[in-house]
Amino acid sequence: LHQSLLDHPRRDRHDLSALRLVVTGAAVVPLRLVERLRGELRIATVLTAYGLSEAAGLVTMCRRGDPDDIVATTSGRAVPGTEVRIAGPDGRALPAGRPGEVLVRGHQVMQGYFEDPEETARALTPDGWLRTGDVGVLDDAGNLRITDRIKDMFIVGGFNAYPAEIEQLLGLHPDIADVAVVGVPDPRLGEVGKAYAVRRPGSTLTADDLIAWARREMANYKVPRTVEFLAELPRNASGKVLKRALRTARPPVT
Repeated sequence: LHQSLLDHPRRDRHDLSALRLVVTGAAVVPLRLVERLRGELRIATVLTAYGLSEAAGLVTMCRRGDPDDIVATTSGRAVPGTEVRIAGPDGRALPAGRPGEVLVRGHQVMQGYFEDPEETARALTPDGWLRTGDVGVLDDAGNLRITDRIKDMFIVGGFNAYPAEIEQLLGLHPDIADVAVVGVPDPRLGEVGKAYAVRRPGSTLTADDLIAWARREMANYKVPRTVEFLAELPRNASGKVLKRALRTARPPVT
C-alpha cells in the first residue's frame, strides 16, 4: 500500500500533507521505503509493529524518534503489559542475538481457540506463554526482529534460510518493486530458494541479472536459484503474500 502510494504516477497532483503517521506491518519493510515515506511525503512518524490475532493484534511497536534502521529492521519493543521472549526447541529462553520461536505473554493473549482444546494446548504453555509460530531475534535493547514463520523456513545444505531476510535484501535492488521467496526441492541441497519478483515499470531486469546481483549481496546459500517475474504477487485482504498460492499454483507471468 505504501509503495503504491509513493509510486503512483499522479501523486504530485494531490495534497498529501495531512498524512502525519504511518504504521507498517504484515510484510518486510525495506529501509528505502522508510526513507522515502519520511523524505518524499514528509511523514514525521513512521513506525513498525508486530502482532497476531491470538494477541489482540499488537505485541511490539517502534517508538516515535526511533532511527530509520530500527524502524526498517525491527518491529520495536514490547508494548506495556506485554512480555516477549525467544525460545529454543526445548522451550527455554534464548539470549539476545539468538534466533528462535517468539513467545508472548500478556493481558491481551487469548484464553484459547473456540471449542478446540487440542490446538489451544499446542499454542499456549501452562504458564500462559503464547507460541506464535514466528521466528525472531531480540537485540540488547529489546527490539524484536521477525525472521520468518517457522513453516516458511527452508534448509539449504544444512543452513537455515529465512525467506523474509532474503526478501528484504532483494528488495534493495532498484528494479524490484515487490518480491517473495519460497523454498523448493533440490536433489543436491534438499531445498533452495525461488524468488517471485515484480519489476518496476520500464525495467528490463532479467532473472540472471537479479541472481548475479544477489550473489554479490548475500551468502551463497541465501541466493535464489531461480527467479520468476509476475505482474503482481497474490495477497490476502490484509496485504500478506499468499505463499501457499505461490507454492501450489502458477500465477500469471509478465
